[in-house]
Amino acid sequence: MTEPQQEIKAPPFDSISSLQFSPASSNLLLVSAWDSTVRLYDIAANEEKTKFDHRAAVLSTTFSDASHAYSGGLDASLRELELESEKIHALGQHDDAISSVRYSSEANAIVTGSWDRTVRFWDPRAATAQQSSHQLPERVYFMDTVGHRLVIALASRLFHIFDVRKMDTPEQTRESSLKFLTRALACMSDGQGYATASVEGRIAVEYFDPSPAIQEKKYAFKCHRQTIDDVDHVWPVNALAFHPTYNTFASGGSDTTVSIWDHKVKKRLRQYTRYNAPVAALAFSADGARLAIGASYTWDAGEEGARTAERPSLFVRELGEEVKPKGWSAG
Repeated sequence: MTEPQQEIKAPPFDSISSLQFSPASSNLLLVSAWDSTVRLYDIAANEEKTKFDHRAAVLSTTFSDASHAYSGGLDASLRELELESEKIHALGQHDDAISSVRYSSEANAIVTGSWDRTVRFWDPRAATAQQSSHQLPERVYFMDTVGHRLVIALASRLFHIFDVRKMDTPEQTRESSLKFLTRALACMSDGQGYATASVEGRIAVEYFDPSPAIQEKKYAFKCHRQTIDDVDHVWPVNALAFHPTYNTFASGGSDTTVSIWDHKVKKRLRQYTRYNAPVAALAFSADGARLAIGASYTWDAGEEGARTAERPSLFVRELGEEVKPKGWSAG
């Protein structure tokens, strides 16, 4: 049986940094990459619809609505991308690379995290786009938002959890449950918590509610590991994404695999066939019908590995029952 998956034509030339589907259509996919581009793909036509060139590697991109996207990267500039007119506007600058760009519907703002140790809020319609800047103790590596919460992964394995309506101090500060460097972060679709992943093949599932009864539910587990000729191989987990309806999640690793997990019952629901390169980025469509997979070199083997790395590839998979928890009901 062939798997319901298509390879997208004309992928980026260098490593894929982030993927996001349009909030209005599972046919439109935004892809940022280290080749200094953000590309918009039409999945139905299997073609690149638009390409936005930047001055340096793009580390993160996000939609705010169906016709506007935002991007940031190594040149420290936040850009607004008008997807229909194909215009690009510089909204402002950080003092160092922008590592993460998110849209907060709760704050109706673009939120950027940077290696300059700040998180900034932006309103593209305002005369001065930057609305506020918030100092953090360390570089921002990853961020995600759900509802009124903003979760920030800092360089030292610390996590700051903010309420976007009250950014003067974090609601909670937590140390990672994982011993090694954070490689991915994603918030649960139901707003109850988040998952993080590390370079040493582990994922931690965390909950926001600080009560002891809820905190007892948190756990970490090993994954993206293989035993080859009696030798254990441990691979970084590079990407996490929660399904918008079922709240199950996908993980992608440098072992070139993608797995679907039901974190409530602590089980893997499915592992897909291997890809041709490490899985660097993942995204579910807003309707939950598709999963985008970016396979590309993730610098685990340094410059030497980069010399022999294949061109990145992009896949979009049509999803079935494998992403749904057993006994799931909409109630």
